[in-house]
Amino acid sequence: MRVLVAMSGGVDSSVAAARMVDAGHDVVGVHLALSSAPGALRTGSRGCCSKEDAGDARRVADVLDIPFYVWDFAEKFKEDVIDDFVESYARGETPNPCVRCNERIKFSALAARALALGFDALATGHYARLSDGRLRRAVDRDKDQSYVLGVLTAEQLRHAVFPIGDTPKPQIREDAARRGLAVAEKPDSHDICFIPTGDTRAFLGARIGVRRGAVVDSGGTVLAEHDGVHGFTIGQRKGLGIAGPGPDGQPRYVTGIDAETGTVRVGSAADLEVWTLAGDKPVFTSGSPFTGPVECAVQVRAHGGIADAVADVRDGRLVVELRTALRGVAPGQTMVLYRPDPDGDEVIASATIAR
Repeated sequence: MRVLVAMSGGVDSSVAAARMVDAGHDVVGVHLALSSAPGALRTGSRGCCSKEDAGDARRVADVLDIPFYVWDFAEKFKEDVIDDFVESYARGETPNPCVRCNERIKFSALAARALALGFDALATGHYARLSDGRLRRAVDRDKDQSYVLGVLTAEQLRHAVFPIGDTPKPQIREDAARRGLAVAEKPDSHDICFIPTGDTRAFLGARIGVRRGAVVDSGGTVLAEHDGVHGFTIGQRKGLGIAGPGPDGQPRYVTGIDAETGTVRVGSAADLEVWTLAGDKPVFTSGSPFTGPVECAVQVRAHGGIADAVADVRDGRLVVELRTALRGVAPGQTMVLYRPDPDGDEVIASATIAR
């Protein structure tokens, strides 16, 4: 089988490439240049797509003795991930750019190019598993990335390979060291790859500008002014610009955002409780929508935010009734539905939360 491996320059994708070679496949490595002006160096675990990362990936390819290329996807990445991220925050939403990157770049644009060039599959270093076309959680639950892959269609999954999903992270590093790969101890990337400073508010402010509005309590009383709703997310407690806790002495949280009026509402922790989710653009990993209510577990963040639920399709929307309330759920987030399974929880659907 001809396999294209997306090589970020990190230990996970490096071991994924090595395992594809071990399996006897015809392997080619590719590094995606996602920045039009990549930095020379990473800053510890922050950032990616640097010249250092591209060099690390190339050195691994040399050790594995496989062809290696750098493909420029910077413009596509800007349009489909960065611009989408900024526009979503400007609407008062909270998007996950890793989800969008997988959906629109790696398993759409990159996979399409791979198939057009005659490759049979695209392999990545994601922590997830595939069995009989079904996407499942990784063995290492702490590193599981099935959530950010939950938006993939049945057709996209049919051409995907996740070679490291059956192995805990410490063993992946040991594997890399045993093979003599210099990236064996390279720090994992954290935060948003295109915001290496980690200052999301400053990044958004520079692109959206000042759009002043008010922070109000549940009764409509103005507590403070702000420079833009992009500086807030549902469930946020700090940086609200208000003096002290509420009248009851309890902390106050962002409970609602209205981008049109610039209003940010704050309230108590109890005001954050959500019992029903409605999602647009549903994706069903089997390829077919539900034909009736389905028992499942829903996850609304990459790490945490999980509850048992019943899901159904109503007027084209994926509607989820929770058995236990979740807090800090925001429009723009992705909800991914899992079906409990003895062999590992299976992803069955996803959607972008609308309300």
